[in-house]
Amino acid sequence: MGDLSTLFAPQRVAVVGASDEDGTVGHAITSNLLSEFDGETVAVNPNREEVLGLRCHDSVADVPDVDVAIVVVPAPIALQVLREAAEAGIEDVVVITAGFSEAGGDGSSRESELLAIAEEYDLNVVGPNSLGIMSTSVGMNATFGPRSADPGNISFMSQSGAFITAVLDWAADHDIGFRDIVSLGNKAVLDEVDFVEQWGSDPDTDVILGYLEDVNDGQEFIEAAYEVTRETPIVAVKSGRTEAGASAAASHTGAIAGSDQAYEAGFKQAGVLRVESVQELFDFASVLDGQPLPDNEGVAIVTNAGGPGVMTTDAVGDSRLQLADFEESTLDELSDSLPEESNIFNPVDVIGDATVERFSTAIEIALADPGVGMVVVLACPTATLSFEGLADETVRLQAEYGTPIAATLMGGSATEPAADKLREAGIPTYFDPARAVNSLDALAEYAEIKRRDRIEATTFDVDQARAREILESAVDRGRTQLGVESMELLDAYGIPTPQGEVVDSPGDAERIAGEIEGDVVMKIVSPDISHKSDIGGVEVGVAQEDVRDSYEDIVVRARNYQPDASIVGVQVQEMVDLDTGTETIVGVSRDPQFGPLVMFGLGGIFVEVMEDTSFRVAPVAEPEVREMFDEIKSAPLLRGARGREPADLDALVETIQRVSQLVTDFPAITELDINPVVAMPDGVAAIDLRLTLDQEKL
Repeated sequence: MGDLSTLFAPQRVAVVGASDEDGTVGHAITSNLLSEFDGETVAVNPNREEVLGLRCHDSVADVPDVDVAIVVVPAPIALQVLREAAEAGIEDVVVITAGFSEAGGDGSSRESELLAIAEEYDLNVVGPNSLGIMSTSVGMNATFGPRSADPGNISFMSQSGAFITAVLDWAADHDIGFRDIVSLGNKAVLDEVDFVEQWGSDPDTDVILGYLEDVNDGQEFIEAAYEVTRETPIVAVKSGRTEAGASAAASHTGAIAGSDQAYEAGFKQAGVLRVESVQELFDFASVLDGQPLPDNEGVAIVTNAGGPGVMTTDAVGDSRLQLADFEESTLDELSDSLPEESNIFNPVDVIGDATVERFSTAIEIALADPGVGMVVVLACPTATLSFEGLADETVRLQAEYGTPIAATLMGGSATEPAADKLREAGIPTYFDPARAVNSLDALAEYAEIKRRDRIEATTFDVDQARAREILESAVDRGRTQLGVESMELLDAYGIPTPQGEVVDSPGDAERIAGEIEGDVVMKIVSPDISHKSDIGGVEVGVAQEDVRDSYEDIVVRARNYQPDASIVGVQVQEMVDLDTGTETIVGVSRDPQFGPLVMFGLGGIFVEVMEDTSFRVAPVAEPEVREMFDEIKSAPLLRGARGREPADLDALVETIQRVSQLVTDFPAITELDINPVVAMPDGVAAIDLRLTLDQEKL
């Protein structure tokens, strides 16, 4: 990708396929440009002499110094136009034309040719199948949408052109402005990463918004977004919450992981704030654009209505935020300043007859408390309160204290003049107090993202050559499903495993058991039998004298269950004390966009029932692993709930990182389960293994 600054600030734009026929795309784009564009609009159409008062040129190559070409001609001709533009020295092209990969068949071939031309000439191409682009900095509306954007500091990209037109209509009614807007179309050349990088370096873009249906390269997106979110927040809606491929998965991890988990994990690691609705998208955008970041997560609520104050308190309880605990001096000041009937504790209720002066006094006292990082000003209409006066005071106090404020004005049209004053000052307003709290929650989350130091994933000293030998040996035998017979793979990467071995005779089972102190665990080893315990393929606590008989019993049960199963043998393994440990699972599935997706959660036989899991995209750094611990509901078990001795979390962190390194080093591992990984007070033990190989990637 080249520099995209000219794409959004051109001096001369050529519309190839300009038309004077009302209702056509060429007419709409030309008309939109002529209505507001600060630069020069050039019409290109060999079948017209004039379009909307502009002299028509036969070819874009006939026009000197064109900065951006907008291509509206039919798909087969669009490729010719693209080459003509490239040879004329035009670097930025927006292909509005549809009929490429989204149409399949010949369209896919045309898109491949478009990409080849772009690569040959190093072109910046938006689309194809794009609504177009806008930039309010130069008054450019190079789309065929019905309205232009209002000026602002939000840059917005969308894979849906229709979504852009709907958003612009909605945003105009809510006083939300934009800097740049891009309809990504098919993303044949320029994609979300290019625009994240461009807007991240643009000092006039304060917030980046995205409507995404997919990303082309998840790893690249994480890298780019991580760097950008140090300075510029990114908020995204990701549509398509599917579990693609889960039905064909061969592991627990594959069955649980769907595409949405990969996006959730990837966005989190990149520092992208993910939202679920258009309303949230712009609620977050407004507060991030207009408010400073909080120093802490304590929220003060100041209201003239008890019931809505309780609703707001509930919303705080549902968020990452907390009600600020006022200092004694703050309570004393509130007590001295408010009527006896008021509630001086958080939420502060100035009661229904409050005037602007009383409201303002309470807000200022709350703002001065060092435990207050944010304030919700919540007002219902009364005869004694002027909404506009309250807005003026709120704007003054926010400017004086520099503390983020969100306002909730619970009324109808009477609140609009006050809401306008607040919005002009960058203070977001809402009818629903939950939206106000949710927005402040996003502000606090972004403050944490900015404070986060980047720590690279640890690279451990491992025996990669030995691991490769094990995997290649399996491929040579035509094996794509491996189990505990490949536990040596974990040993090669320093992942602790119990003492033991896979044997293929009762005598060898007895010999290996004799090398292990105490009773042993015995398991059938078969790539065709997934749930070994369900068919009697596992025996725990086998005494030394019973090993030979147990071997034969386990094999017989497996044969009876599945006569055609391939049986490698029986694993004889040292017993691990499960009573003092917690069974967890560490797994990996490979996502088409993001690559290896590491899962951690409660393990054992309940993993698919409980689905108490957390995901991250590999490679995974230590802080990310510790975040995974925090995200599972069973985390208290690891930390010593109900008198249990805490698990060795440091050893568990290292184990997950080593698994992350293993699957990063070997893309041929498409799925992997280590279940259970027993987390004990003095270390961990990987008890069982199951993995799937893609032979072509080894």
